[in-house]
Amino acid sequence: MPDVKELYGSNCFSNNVMQEKLPENVYREILAIQEGERELSLDIAEEVARAMKEWAIEKGASHYTHLFLPLTGLTAEKHDSFISPVKDGTVIMEFSGRQLIKGESDASSLPSGGLRATFEARGYTAWDPTSPAFLKSDPTGTTLCIPTAFISYYGHALDKKVPLLKSEEALSKQVIRVLRALGNKSSRRVKVYLGLEQEYFLIDKKYFNKRPDLILSGRTVFGVLPAKGQEMEDHYYGAIKERVASFMRELNIELWKVGIPAKTQHNESAPNQFEIAPVYTNSSAAVDANQFIMETIHNVAGRHGMESLLHEKPFAGINGSGKHNNWSIETNDGIKLLDPGENPGTNQSFLLFACAVVEAVDRYASLIRSSAACSGNDHRLGMSEAPPSIVSIYFGAPLTEIFEKIAGGTLQSFSKTSSKSKRGEIEIGVTSLPSLPKDMSDRNRTSPFAFTGNKFEFRMVGSSQSAATSASYINTAIAEVLCEYADKLENPDFTGNAGIKDAVYRIIRESYSAHSRVVFNGNSYSEEWKEEAKKRGLPNLQSTPEAIAILCKEENISLFEKHLVFSREELESRCQIYLEKYSKQLNIEAGIAIDIARRQIFPSAAAFAASMARDSISLSQIKASNIVQKKRAQEIADLCTALSKNADSLERLLLKTRSMENIYEQSCSFSDHVRPAMEKLRKSADELEKYIPREVWPLPGYEEMLFKL
Repeated sequence: MPDVKELYGSNCFSNNVMQEKLPENVYREILAIQEGERELSLDIAEEVARAMKEWAIEKGASHYTHLFLPLTGLTAEKHDSFISPVKDGTVIMEFSGRQLIKGESDASSLPSGGLRATFEARGYTAWDPTSPAFLKSDPTGTTLCIPTAFISYYGHALDKKVPLLKSEEALSKQVIRVLRALGNKSSRRVKVYLGLEQEYFLIDKKYFNKRPDLILSGRTVFGVLPAKGQEMEDHYYGAIKERVASFMRELNIELWKVGIPAKTQHNESAPNQFEIAPVYTNSSAAVDANQFIMETIHNVAGRHGMESLLHEKPFAGINGSGKHNNWSIETNDGIKLLDPGENPGTNQSFLLFACAVVEAVDRYASLIRSSAACSGNDHRLGMSEAPPSIVSIYFGAPLTEIFEKIAGGTLQSFSKTSSKSKRGEIEIGVTSLPSLPKDMSDRNRTSPFAFTGNKFEFRMVGSSQSAATSASYINTAIAEVLCEYADKLENPDFTGNAGIKDAVYRIIRESYSAHSRVVFNGNSYSEEWKEEAKKRGLPNLQSTPEAIAILCKEENISLFEKHLVFSREELESRCQIYLEKYSKQLNIEAGIAIDIARRQIFPSAAAFAASMARDSISLSQIKASNIVQKKRAQEIADLCTALSKNADSLERLLLKTRSMENIYEQSCSFSDHVRPAMEKLRKSADELEKYIPREVWPLPGYEEMLFKL
């Protein structure tokens, strides 16, 4: 293992590197630009480009790319070399400020949802100074990667970065208004911090290469659980196998090189499922880092003879994978606005901002659910392993008690005596073991939106998704609530003679009373909660199409337009893109299922049934016991017939659904008709797998994929 201190950030054009490479006045300007206090000038860009080029070339880079996040959900990059030919037939290495600020890409093949005609190819990338450039190396060479935003020729956002940055601007503006009303005159800006926990599976590449469904769709459309799944609970936090530990060590090194603070790694609940989590950072850098983490997991796994699976539900019957989105806000001068402190009942600022989250989650629950909508999550959410499709908030008993006292009028003010709530310590009762400081609340892993000390953990996001979408929606929803709070606090008629503290108390009391229905501290996996949530009137959007359609509701369009995060056209385009992606994914999965059933499973199972039938005839003159074998052969033959019929039925439904012109109706048909038909075909195939010997079955089974590494 190399020296981590020397290794860390060695391939990252971080602020430390810029401080070293840039003139002091230019470096100060860059810091101000990152804080949103200055606009980037061409002169400053020229200085940064020069230093960035020299640094990258010293490290062996020959090319650069403007890295962006198109609406495919993946990263995109077009590589250009630094070389520039001169008249004498030689080349020089050039990279200008204009090239740093703006890149041009042929965007005609990237999804735009009707924002632009197919023949209009021009798209622009714009440098994002809030996310550091870095070097990406592979056996073919080294490339300078510059995180950017991506827009159309007409200025429409064609990516996930632009709305994220706009939503953070909107949230910062409203938070500062509230802070000013509370008497804070020093804070100038608010940053959103994200901590993204990435779950994934690893399987041996030799098994992956024999599974067309994994290769083409990322999940198994057929497969039977072995006798042991995850019911022994022995994989979670278990000792990491040597092969996986070797992979994790190399993964950490690759991430540390580019300045990604990979911190935590462990076995997850399901066999061969794992998690990696970096330290918190600003939202733009966190989202870019997470995309690089997913790519690096894949690349490093390949070097160890393994394949990574980032699908939300690659295996039926065991836990799927998520990307827990830990969200918090902090001022530029270091005030953590969601830290309750030692006495949360006296911390009016914390209570006000926490209450704003409650109101935002209640009012915009469907929108927040929409941010996690994808075909993979339809298999994962609510499957006794992940939050249900019902959005609720967990606070824990101490904080809930404080808010309920305020709402009920029994806590009359933010006094130290009436609302003091010390955290205390946990006494273990063993002399040699220390007592442990107690957190403000326990953790609730079943809650989709849980308060976990000084942040909220949004657990719905799928493992393959970009966290930029959920952060953008959450930021905007909370910005709207805080805007209304600020309007009240800035209005002398509302504050009256009693002053700001009384006004804040009234806002919290009224808001929490109206929106506390979204607070639930129990088991969100339970059937009882689903019934209770229904009684409370909480939405339960169980399929991707109905969740995505929420985007184009007038109240959501008005919300995003008001805060300048999305235009109507941008929202309508995203709705179309996401519905099309859902339909395309299910179309691929259904096509794979039909193909495997007909070309692999049916021939193998039918041949085996015929072989058993022939054997039973030859045995009939010797033993009467061949009746059992003959019966089994007939059962397998019947299952083969059912498999064939179900494949034919699925194909007819698929052809009918493909012909639909209305994208929403088509996506609903895939959800309501094609998916159930796929499950019916799967049932026939999985029943056959139970009877066919492993050496005859054409696909690697769950036992090999989940327990052999």
